[in-house]
Amino acid sequence: MPCKACAFRFDDLTNTVLAGHHQPLRVWVLCLYFMGLNLSNQQIAKELGLCGSDVQVMTEQLRRGLATKTPEVTLKGEVEIDEVYVVAGHKGQPAAVAKQGGSDAVAGWQARRAAARWRRTSHRSLA
Repeated sequence: MPCKACAFRFDDLTNTVLAGHHQPLRVWVLCLYFMGLNLSNQQIAKELGLCGSDVQVMTEQLRRGLATKTPEVTLKGEVEIDEVYVVAGHKGQPAAVAKQGGSDAVAGWQARRAAARWRRTSHRSLA
């Protein structure tokens, strides 16, 4: 609808993240919902019946819009920061973590990663 004073056309989405896009609002809301479920862009595209590149643009636009609306955080007074370091596969087993600590544990990370990748990708015969 045009403004009577300046004849500028606007609607409900003017000056929002969704302004100027051709997808219906229902599709945008569903896309945001699927993003909240941590679906990949490919999964969202399949669910919405859209091509992957369109969904990529939509998710980038939504993320950018959400990031710009986040208020700036200002820390005041006394601030306490805590750091936690968890070694994958040893959660709840501090003795195993202590036993593997030091530079020796770091040296073999590539071999462990390769072995884990092989276990994940190799398909053993059930016969």
